[in-house]
Amino acid sequence: MSAPMPAAAAQLRPAFDGVRLAAEVAELRASTWKRQQSYDVDALPPTTEDWRCLALRSPGGDGTRTDPGGPGTEEFADTEWLDRAPLIREILRSVPAPLRAVRLMALGPGARSIDHFDTKYGPAWGVARLHVPVTTNPDAVLVLGGVTYRWQPGSFWFGDFSREHRVENNGETTRIHLVIDCLVVPGLATLFPAGWQSYFTDGEVLYGRPTVPVQRLDDHLYRFPVPKAFADWEQDDVFAPGTPTETAVVIRTPGGLELQTSEGARFALVHLGDGEFRFAGWSEERTVRLPAGATEATLRTRRGRTIDEYRVPAERADR
Repeated sequence: MSAPMPAAAAQLRPAFDGVRLAAEVAELRASTWKRQQSYDVDALPPTTEDWRCLALRSPGGDGTRTDPGGPGTEEFADTEWLDRAPLIREILRSVPAPLRAVRLMALGPGARSIDHFDTKYGPAWGVARLHVPVTTNPDAVLVLGGVTYRWQPGSFWFGDFSREHRVENNGETTRIHLVIDCLVVPGLATLFPAGWQSYFTDGEVLYGRPTVPVQRLDDHLYRFPVPKAFADWEQDDVFAPGTPTETAVVIRTPGGLELQTSEGARFALVHLGDGEFRFAGWSEERTVRLPAGATEATLRTRRGRTIDEYRVPAERADR
């Protein structure tokens, strides 16, 4: 029987110097922080609330982005703002997992979000979202899974933000959190309390594998059909009967390999070994296996320990 997640949130170790952290962030406040935005800008425009961000890590190291990123053509990299934040660098080095987006997120007085879910941001999909509060006030709260939290500066937290949640600041000062997204690997469990260890051992957790260099890029150049939903990382039931398909092709680029679809989606491919690749900027929630000499491609989606697999005929794309 699968072990359930013990709670919607957990306080992690270690704690950090909240006074020093607030002073460091105050220096960064002199820069322009943009309004928070989702990864899919067409579906959800920037918030109209006073909810602003500064990107410390982002896809391609773009310091102007405020979204959390997602599957695409670039992996995550430090932005120029992180060079000005030595304590935050120390904090990030203490996280025993590959980092994705890292943002400072400021919620102004009177601002609040709607009740919402962060799609596929949880260990079941191979991603964890961690928070280190920087500045707060008694009337700034997070409501997560029906529980109200008032996290204090310098403390370190995990939250399952795939559950319904909202943030609201009913105080007179700005609430700022350092928000760290990372891939889930076994070492991440060492940050959690003892009561969480059975969840990480027996629960619905998707662990990421280390990347493996590709020996011969040309061995993996193929063309094959894929369900259209496979290129939309938010979709479930990707392999349902009757799902429309499109054509995917793997090509060489200066950076390695890229999967392109006939509908215009593009994903850099990250090798996990044995000809299996995840999308850059995302977890192993979605992979494609294209070993050398293959006559079919194996498409996979994962949630926790459950794998759905779909095989399609493949042909060489360099012919």
